[in-house]
Amino acid sequence: MARAQRRVVVTAGPTFEHIDPVRFLGNESSGKMGFEIARAAADRGDEVVLIAGPVHLPTPPGVRRVDVTSAREMLAALREEFAQADALFMAAAVADWRPARRLRSKWRAKDGGAERATIELVRNPDLVATVARRKGERLVVAFALETGRGLARARRKLEAKGADFIVLNDASALRADRSTVTILGRDGSSLRLEDRTKRSIAKRLVRLARPDAGRFPVPRR
Repeated sequence: MARAQRRVVVTAGPTFEHIDPVRFLGNESSGKMGFEIARAAADRGDEVVLIAGPVHLPTPPGVRRVDVTSAREMLAALREEFAQADALFMAAAVADWRPARRLRSKWRAKDGGAERATIELVRNPDLVATVARRKGERLVVAFALETGRGLARARRKLEAKGADFIVLNDASALRADRSTVTILGRDGSSLRLEDRTKRSIAKRLVRLARPDAGRFPVPRR
């Protein structure tokens, strides 16, 4: 019997929050993990939409790509695409904050001789929590990049965001081709994958949602 095709949404890369036409707040996310998840899902036969922040990576074969810049642009695309999807892999590193206002021309605080300057920031929406509120039986996989007591923070995020799984990694994953991750499930399950290629991790992750299963099992080794 042929496997039912899923419609999968993947987010990848950073978001940029512009201060003025040439400056922005951002982060070091390369987008590699999200692009590998999109590739793995497409290879599996899924219909895949990849919502990508500002990255320089080729679109995987068979994947429809939507390019965005800011967190709010990503949320708008996510709301539209997830409405018809079966699963979401939220691998993007979304900026938590954005400037309260974007300047129309180049910021010239230094021209007055000031040694310090201040930018007022406002909180961006929590993309995962926003869409997960009405997810129903659909799968939502969140990501958490943590340092220090990362495991405890990741578990709290799993509950707060309403996700089914959260994938925990640390700063060593940024711009790297390999990573160590821990997959935490809302049922208390846990799986650690050590020093794996991101492609290998992606293949494990896309197995989380099985259309023939009533729950979402953590893949075994």
